[in-house]
Amino acid sequence: MVFWFFAGICVGGFLGWLLYLSARRESVQLDEEMQHLQQEKQIVVEFMHNMVESTGQGLSRRELFQRIVHAAVLSTGALSACAYERTSDDQLRGVAVEGLFPPQRLLPGEEGTAAPATRAKFLEQVLKAENYAMGEGLIGSVARSAKAVLVADAQKDPRVVVHADPSLVVRSLIVAPILFHQQVLGVLAVANPTDDVAFNEADFSLVQSLAEQAALALHNVELMRVQIEKSKLDFDLSIASSVQGLLLPRSFPTNAALEMDALYNTAQQVGGDLYDIFPLNGARVGVAVADVSGKGVSASLLMAICQTNLRHFARMHDSPAEVLRCINREMAGEIPEKMFITIIYAIVDTAKDEITLARAGHELPLLLHLDAASGHLQVNTIGSEGMALGMVPPEVFDLVIADQTVAFAKDDVLVLYTDGVTEALNAEGEEFSSGRLADSLKYLRQHSPKEMNQGILENVKSFAGASAPYDDITLVTIRHT
Repeated sequence: MVFWFFAGICVGGFLGWLLYLSARRESVQLDEEMQHLQQEKQIVVEFMHNMVESTGQGLSRRELFQRIVHAAVLSTGALSACAYERTSDDQLRGVAVEGLFPPQRLLPGEEGTAAPATRAKFLEQVLKAENYAMGEGLIGSVARSAKAVLVADAQKDPRVVVHADPSLVVRSLIVAPILFHQQVLGVLAVANPTDDVAFNEADFSLVQSLAEQAALALHNVELMRVQIEKSKLDFDLSIASSVQGLLLPRSFPTNAALEMDALYNTAQQVGGDLYDIFPLNGARVGVAVADVSGKGVSASLLMAICQTNLRHFARMHDSPAEVLRCINREMAGEIPEKMFITIIYAIVDTAKDEITLARAGHELPLLLHLDAASGHLQVNTIGSEGMALGMVPPEVFDLVIADQTVAFAKDDVLVLYTDGVTEALNAEGEEFSSGRLADSLKYLRQHSPKEMNQGILENVKSFAGASAPYDDITLVTIRHT
C-alpha cells in the first residue's frame, strides 16, 4: 500500500515536470515570436523613416527604387535584391539592383559555362536583360497575381532559373508585388540570406511589409511630382495672366465721332487673344485684334512683343499693310516653329469717314450699314488678302498682304472678332458661324457697342448651351456717331 502511494507521488511529480517543461517551451517560443514581431516592426518603422526621408529629398523614381533595394538588403540580411518597375505598356523593367542579384532569365550569350567577366559588367547586363511581360516568369507571375511568393529552397523549384556561374546560384528567394490600392507599381525581389539559412515565414512577412511601404513611398513621390508640376504651371499661368492684363488697354481714345467697346472672355486662366485701341495723329484711331496659336507664358510674351511692334510701326506708317509687313519682318526670328499669329489692323479715320485695314490670316471683319435711301440694313464682310505672322517667309508675306479701304458713314458699326465667336460649337457640333454673328448685329443694332458685345456673347453662350467654351472670345465694336 505504501509502495503504491509513493509510486503515485513519483508519477504525478514526473507528469508535473513534463507539463512544466512543455509550458516553458511554449513560453520561450511565444517570447521568440514576440521578439521576431518586435524586430519586424522596428525594421519596418526604420524602413518607413528611410522612405519618408527619401521622398522629402525630391528623389526621382529611379533613385527611390535604388534606395528601396538598398534598404531591403539591409533589413532582411539578404545578399542581393532587385526592383522592377511596371511601365506604361505593362512591362516589368529592372530599374535598381543591390549586390549580385541572379537574373531570372539566361543572360545573352550564356551557354551554361560562361560567367560575367566583372561584377560591373554583370550589373550592366542585369539591368538590360531584366525586362518581363506581365505573367512572364516568376517576376511576371507575381506582378499579374499581385501575390507574394516565398521560395524557401530555390534549387528544387523549377520556376527559378539555374545559372552555371556559382556566384549566381539562388538558394532562397522572396518575390513581392509593390502594390498600392490594388495597383501593381512594380516588384521587389530579395535573394540568398547571408547566413545560408533559407528564408522563413518571418522573412516573408517582413519583405511583404517592406514592399507595401515602398509602394506608399513611390505613390507619394509621384504625388509630390504632380503637385510640383501643378505649382509651376500655376506660377506660369499667374505670370502669363499678369502680362496679359498689362497688354489690354484700360481706356479708349477720346473721339467725339466714335463710340467703342471691347470684350475679352477667356476659355482658361490665360487666353491667346489680344486687342488694342490707340490714338493716331489727326482724327484717326488704330484698332487691332490678334490671336496667337498657343497659350501660357510663351504666348503672352509673344503677344507683348507683337503689341510693342504694332504701336511702334503704327506711328511710322499710314498703311496698315506696311505696318504688318514690318511686324512680320521684325518677329520672323522670334516666333517659335509651329506657332503663328493672326492679326487684323484697321485705321478708322473720322475726318474722311473711312476705314483702311489689312488682314494677316485673321477672321474677316463685319461692317453694319443702313442704306438711307432704301432703308435696307446690310452686314458685309470686308475682304482683304494676307497670311498669318510667322507662317511664311517675309518675301512671300509682303507680296500677299494688301490694304483695303471702305466707307464708314454715320451710324455704321465695325466689328472685329476672333474665331472663338464664329467657331463656338453647340451640342450637335454645329458652329455659331459668321451668319449668326451678322444676325446678332442686326438684332442689336439699336444698342450701344458695349450692349452689342454683351448681347453677342450671350447669344454665343446660349447657342453653345452647356458645352464649355474651347476657345477665347474677343470682340471689338466701333460705331460711327
